[in-house]
Amino acid sequence: MYIEYPEYISTAVKLLEQSGYKAYAVGGCIRDALMNKAPNDWDMTTSSKPEETIEVFKNYRVIPTGLKHGTVTVIIDGAHIEITTMRIDGEYHDNRRPDDVEFTQDITQDLSRRDFTVNAIAYNHTSGITDPFCGREDIESRIIRCVGDPDKRFNEDALRIIRALRFASVLDFQIEKNTADSIRRNAHLLNNVAAERIRVELLKLLCGCAVERVLGEFKDVIFTVIPGLRESDGFPQNTPFHIYDVWGHTIKVVAGVKNTPELRFAALLHDVAKPQKFYLDDKGIAHFKGHPELSAEIAFDIMKRLRFPNAEIKDICDIIHLHDTRPDGSKSKLARLCSEYSCDTVRQTLELMRGDAAGKNPVYYEEDIQSYALAEKQIDEIEQSALCLSVAELDVSGQDIMALGFKGREIGNTLERLLQLVIDEKIENKKEVLLGTAKKLKNN
Repeated sequence: MYIEYPEYISTAVKLLEQSGYKAYAVGGCIRDALMNKAPNDWDMTTSSKPEETIEVFKNYRVIPTGLKHGTVTVIIDGAHIEITTMRIDGEYHDNRRPDDVEFTQDITQDLSRRDFTVNAIAYNHTSGITDPFCGREDIESRIIRCVGDPDKRFNEDALRIIRALRFASVLDFQIEKNTADSIRRNAHLLNNVAAERIRVELLKLLCGCAVERVLGEFKDVIFTVIPGLRESDGFPQNTPFHIYDVWGHTIKVVAGVKNTPELRFAALLHDVAKPQKFYLDDKGIAHFKGHPELSAEIAFDIMKRLRFPNAEIKDICDIIHLHDTRPDGSKSKLARLCSEYSCDTVRQTLELMRGDAAGKNPVYYEEDIQSYALAEKQIDEIEQSALCLSVAELDVSGQDIMALGFKGREIGNTLERLLQLVIDEKIENKKEVLLGTAKKLKNN
């Protein structure tokens, strides 16, 4: 079988082989090529030791990414290529990286240390496919299987546990039984993995096409990463609007929104506080008043722990906070929300609401979807009309208001009042109108 390299990989392989070393493209790039997908990244392995690799590429920029473990990054034609010396890993004591490595000339030994069979495949034009662990068969059967003993693989590097779930979700593969059993046995090892690394894999998992199935089958792993979700599993909703428990509803919503990391993570946590806000009325109907606000607070703490960037934390918390603010046809109400949060945040909240509706009783679906479509149209109109949505866009300044005799907090309060009147289309955003209205407010 022939796999076509990008030009920069051909250059790297040629330079290594001309220097007398073996060189292979390896891992996910070969898996993707065998699945007729365009690989995002091309990684390489070689028989040259790190210092020898650096010498081979002395005319290129080389970054000593991880010399202890045999890895350098070479930049060719603007592309970053991670090139790792073929190796045998030593003991692992931190469930993440080997204490030491032994370099080898044997590609099979190198492949034997890798995580899953579908990633333990190497290729070069001369020798073709090297696949000692039947990765091609597992690709054809759509299976994620550990190379060798899964307990050993996960104890070596616990991040592989959530990576297995990520591959199953993104590729829509099943996880082989022994590997799945080991994942459940060893899920607690994820507590030893850096939070930011878990975050990266979790977000990729959430954006997979098989996310609903994976979250359902491996919920205990997710609850290990985010313990606050555990109480939602099996928690009844006891309302005509819902036909699933809170966790069943949650995974429906995750799968039902656009597959962007922010929206899917917002969907995962949008109802995390429902068990805490649950109460039954005298008719036996459940209510969860205040759950969006508390869910946003809980989500904030979770995202801080997982080391999300602050901007993403704010966006996701705002979406969660707003997700139960149902459109009622009022354009001015939407405009006020756009003023407070931004039109983009309100649009994303509407997308979460659509997913929310898809995870409820289907009887109410069409009515909800029509209201969200109307709200989208109204936001389009708000943006197209260039409606004033912030104090900074008013045709008066704080100095203008101060000149009318307002002092201290009165100035900011008056500007906010004028803004709301403009948003509600009760007055025009014109200086003379705004000043006249301000005078009336002062006299009253």
